[in-house]
Amino acid sequence: MNSLVTHDIKVSVAVTFLDEESNPQEHHFLWGYQIWIENLGQSTIQLLSRHWCITDQIGITQEVRGKGVVGVQPVIDKGESYTYTSGVPLTTPSGIMAGEYTVQDEYGDLFEIIVPPFSLDSPYETRLLN
Repeated sequence: MNSLVTHDIKVSVAVTFLDEESNPQEHHFLWGYQIWIENLGQSTIQLLSRHWCITDQIGITQEVRGKGVVGVQPVIDKGESYTYTSGVPLTTPSGIMAGEYTVQDEYGDLFEIIVPPFSLDSPYETRLLN
């Protein structure tokens, strides 16, 4: 599990390759990921938006921006956490994903929370030693 703390907000990520929902013959690879957002700070925050950079094995990057996460803009009180699960498809058997959340604290201040980069690996990736 990858974790990173930015502005007293800890973001942790766990990734699972979804073999039964993937189809390598059709270049369709799918991962599920679970994210925990822990408010270690002294004020309540609200997650307003997300920005993802998803890069596949051959270096093609897709950017995804949107409001909230999985259809909500969660409010996270100090000392509390919020967890959600989502997924990402690729046409290659591996890649990497990274991003950030824009959050607002109870005083109206906006800031970015970094999501630690995480690897999208599948058993269909051939690894070569140099």
